[in-house]
Amino acid sequence: MKYNWNWSVFLQESPEGGVFFWQMLVSGVGWTLAVSACAWIIAMAFGAVIGTLRTVPNVWLARLGNAWVELFRNVPLLVQMFLWYFVVPEMIPPLKRWVVDADPGTTQFLAAVVCLGLFTSARIAEQVRAGIQSLPRGQQNAARALGLTAPQAYRYVLLPMAFRIIIPPLTSETMNLIKNSSIALTIGLAELTFRTREIGEYTFSYFEVFTAATVIYIVLSMSANRVMNFIEKRVAVPGYIAGGGK
Repeated sequence: MKYNWNWSVFLQESPEGGVFFWQMLVSGVGWTLAVSACAWIIAMAFGAVIGTLRTVPNVWLARLGNAWVELFRNVPLLVQMFLWYFVVPEMIPPLKRWVVDADPGTTQFLAAVVCLGLFTSARIAEQVRAGIQSLPRGQQNAARALGLTAPQAYRYVLLPMAFRIIIPPLTSETMNLIKNSSIALTIGLAELTFRTREIGEYTFSYFEVFTAATVIYIVLSMSANRVMNFIEKRVAVPGYIAGGGK
């Protein structure tokens, strides 16, 4: 049985009027990129801090970092999304009042960003910890011999080197973050997967719309891959990153 593809479906106007299906798809891409970009910033900031805490001599700070990683890594992402959107506002009265008065799209966006950012931060923290601990002990000793304090040693010596080493796994985490943004459809955020399903329900052209969404996700993920690959080559330290001397 041969399937007759109908790509013209994207040129049709939606039943809501005033917008075409291709415009709905583009809008979904915009929300996907916005959520992914904002969550990535949160993930990198918290991941760097938590990953660093896991390597410090202070036992309690290290335990705090370990607890953070174990908490966010061992709770399913979908459950975390529901917690941030439905449960957390109920536990904080001022936040609940703000959620009631705010635009639903804003609250959905913020919940998705916080959830994805903190979830990914735990994974990045693990990469940062591994990167720092892979450095020769002499680098930290040399930094301290030069008169740098422990925070300065991390800021100017250890973290810059660690991030150069962990760029390949960070690339994977960036790509995963873009794909994980699709979970936001469960709380009603009109990102790419939400719009794809919506168009499919309007037109019943599921093959076309989900094929288009698949191609878009591949393009977005591969674009992130190429950007990170470019950064890796620009900041590579020979002997620390595979291919860094090329």
